Amino acid sequence: MQQPDKTYSYNFLFPDGGRKLFCITLDAGAHYRNSSREIRPEWTRLPHHQCPHCLLTTSDADHCPIAVNLADLVGAFQDTVSYRDCTVSCVTAGRTVTKKTSVQDGLSSIMGIIMATSGCPTLDLLRPMAWFHLPFATVDESLFRSASAYLLRQYFAVQQGEQPDFSLDRIKAHYARIERVNHGILERIRHATVLDADRNAIVILNSLAQILGIEVDDSLESLRPLFR
Repeated sequence: MQQPDKTYSYNFLFPDGGRKLFCITLDAGAHYRNSSREIRPEWTRLPHHQCPHCLLTTSDADHCPIAVNLADLVGAFQDTVSYRDCTVSCVTAGRTVTKKTSVQDGLSSIMGIIMATSGCPTLDLLRPMAWFHLPFATVDESLFRSASAYLLRQYFAVQQGEQPDFSLDRIKAHYARIERVNHGILERIRHATVLDADRNAIVILNSLAQILGIEVDDSLESLRPLFR
């Protein structure tokens, strides 16, 4: 049975009463639905600070798919400082999660979904996790979800006659490539923003990718006690 579209609505409420709302819709395959009618900014063009290892060429796409899908969000927060206090609520059909936090924390949660579901070949590894998005996930939660999702992917690989990676030998290389994409997107938006909220949100995501790589090097020892 085909899944219906899924929507995540992020509402930012500021102490002065100001609000910013951003909605994310994923189709049944966990791909981001971009309904924006805004003109695509120059910084979204594929050759503009293109990731050195990018698997796309201009014959595949004129614009970076991640940059196109981030453009409205970046524009909405380009004049916002990263540390500004706010209350962020993520509303879905099944639950509402609310957190008093900083703008950069709320933005990193949104960007994590968009980047994973935009069609970037490198970040497609993370797309199934975006369908089961956990707002404001901690490092431990992210580690558990990432490792579990990767191992479930190996189970399906076996069903399709492929060689699985149950030993996690290849996951570190995946996360190294993900880090390079994060750096590439950071370079893109560095030239499109006035203040630092959007940029620091990417930095948070990249720090998480680095931590996950370190944990894999350590054979996921921080999770092992849970299974004794």
